[in-house]
Amino acid sequence: MIRHLSLALCLLISLPVSAQAVNAQTTGFTFTDHTGKKLTLSDYKGKWVLINFWATWCPPCLKEIPDLVSLYESRKKDVMIIGVAMDYRDPKTVLKFVKSLSISYPIVLGDRKIAAQIGPVSMLPTTYLFNPEGKPAAYKVGLISREDLEEFMREDSRDAKGARSDKALNQKGR
Repeated sequence: MIRHLSLALCLLISLPVSAQAVNAQTTGFTFTDHTGKKLTLSDYKGKWVLINFWATWCPPCLKEIPDLVSLYESRKKDVMIIGVAMDYRDPKTVLKFVKSLSISYPIVLGDRKIAAQIGPVSMLPTTYLFNPEGKPAAYKVGLISREDLEEFMREDSRDAKGARSDKALNQKGR
């Protein structure tokens, strides 16, 4: 009970995001990952889709990657993660990081045009979460953990109203 109240309080005091903050064209985004595979949100209907904007030089980004890998590996049936590497000079540097960090989810070599397909990316890391119906469910600027994501997905799944696009993910004091 206290945990649920704590989560609710954290969600209330975190920066909320309205549905307008997520680009209206999101369902039509097209990314090409580092292997050449095309990725669209509609390809993953029925799954939670997490889009994480990160950079190789960003300490919080690198800190959250093991949690994202762990989440992806354990929940491939109902969660898709797409990492979008931003602000890089050499694609080879990004690919070395992907290999050294054992990132198993798709990585997109991103830029501002790619980010604009989803929504604002004012800082890194920035994470967008879409529910299994493909609707925006949450938005987070800053470090995120697997625990926060799993708790949000559990709570959102229990919410009879569907997507809570006015909620932000929170790092619960970390």
